[in-house]
Amino acid sequence: MTYPPPPGGWSDPAWSGQQSSPPADPASGQPIPTQPTADPYAPADPYAGGDPYAGGDPYAGMKQAGLSAPAGYPPPAYPTYGYGAPQKTNGMAIAALVLSLVGFTSCITAPVGAILGHVAAKQIQQTGEGGEGMAKAAIIIGWILTGLLVLAILFYVGIIVLAITQSSSSSSY
Repeated sequence: MTYPPPPGGWSDPAWSGQQSSPPADPASGQPIPTQPTADPYAPADPYAGGDPYAGGDPYAGMKQAGLSAPAGYPPPAYPTYGYGAPQKTNGMAIAALVLSLVGFTSCITAPVGAILGHVAAKQIQQTGEGGEGMAKAAIIIGWILTGLLVLAILFYVGIIVLAITQSSSSSSY
């Protein structure tokens, strides 16, 4: 880029305009080569020709745009864009699953876990949190254990009733 000559045709030695020729090297008298004018930080054209289905470096686009892994680190094994933060897991779903599983040893917590599983499933549906699988597992395990508990209670009640009727009928003779 050249600047217009100063007004009046005079030359100002302090004027910082661009020189018409490159400065000469004082040692050899040869002109000093100038720096390239292309911007090395300008992004490459992503729509330049080429076969998009051809094999090659999957990170070539990142490298052309000046994006690369820091020195000493390998490139990422997966694209780092398009993924959000990890999904939060519903705490009630975790508690429901724990209570349902504890129901194996203390039968009373299984129905509580199943009910909490239903509440957690509804919360997950409304809020979009994670833990849907845990809530379903708590519901299934909790109700199965509750059903087995009810069957066991009915079995013991039947045994007791049978024992009472047998003892009263045998003592009458």
